[in-house]
Amino acid sequence: MHRMGDAVRSLTQEAFDALSDPTRRLILQFLSEDHEKTAGDIADQITSVGRTAISSHLRILRTSGLILERREGRYRYYSLDPEGPVRDALAFLQGILGSAIPTVAQETEPARPRDRRRTG
Repeated sequence: MHRMGDAVRSLTQEAFDALSDPTRRLILQFLSEDHEKTAGDIADQITSVGRTAISSHLRILRTSGLILERREGRYRYYSLDPEGPVRDALAFLQGILGSAIPTVAQETEPARPRDRRRTG
């Protein structure tokens, strides 16, 4: 009965674990700027770690469901997976943060003066 929920929670946890690393966040940011990139393109862009480390990070991002891999000949192309567990992770964050984070519309509204009356 709870197996599907457990599977979703597990994938969501993997997504959060994958997002915890700054290099993986850089990879995701780079992939968000372009539709699809090879591992070599990513390694050329992110020079703070070596190519082997980039491959390891890509594997973690792929197995956590944050990115997709497409093979064409000897190349592997990577892209973001907007339908993967990242959706559940985002829904979780939205649920717990709720009204604590203003929406874009709220940020553009003029600030209302606070009630400065003291109570008690």
